[in-house]
Amino acid sequence: MKKENAVVIFSGGQDSTTCLFWAIAKYNEVIAISFDYGQKHSQELDCAKEICKKHKIEHHIMDMNLLNQLAPNSLTRADIKVDEIAPEKGTPNTFVDGRNLLFLTFGAIFAKQRSIRHIVTGVSQSDFSGYPDCRDVFIKSLNVTLELSMDYPFIIETPLMWIDKAETWKMAYDLGVLDIIKNETLTCYNGIKGDGCKQCPACSLRNKGYEIFKNEYL
Repeated sequence: MKKENAVVIFSGGQDSTTCLFWAIAKYNEVIAISFDYGQKHSQELDCAKEICKKHKIEHHIMDMNLLNQLAPNSLTRADIKVDEIAPEKGTPNTFVDGRNLLFLTFGAIFAKQRSIRHIVTGVSQSDFSGYPDCRDVFIKSLNVTLELSMDYPFIIETPLMWIDKAETWKMAYDLGVLDIIKNETLTCYNGIKGDGCKQCPACSLRNKGYEIFKNEYL
């Protein structure tokens, strides 16, 4: 029997959509939350809305445009080109300072108002691409901070933390949502749904994982 409810931090991409359906299989009720932070490709939010509408999932979009002003990067500014190769030192210019910190914090505030303890996010240390806010140590630290800040027993769930992209595709397959993930999600940094542009770092990671999945699991 399914127990409790969950809030899913939801972008409409491969990882968060896989986590959305993982949560639907596990929890009694699931609410998806997306964030408008001035991302270059509004198609991302359109995709999130379409998925939730089609699959009858409660969905909320929160205004986070201040993040765009504070942390300019290649995902929010047309004049900044996406790094095709990760730098040897520092973070890629697709990293948005404070993004997961803020998304999870606002997600937790929303969850508490609904008496929900579980917050699901699609971060992965295996495929974290140099993003410090995708690390397990960050999630565990923030979980403690949120509990202390609101005196409330939050549980941040990270179903993808220790698996790679091929295993993420396998999870979608096991959940019976492989076609949804493949055709309805938007992971591409150039705003192209499905298989994407096949050139940007996000597409390369996604498509390489899919080929490994096909060869190993199908």
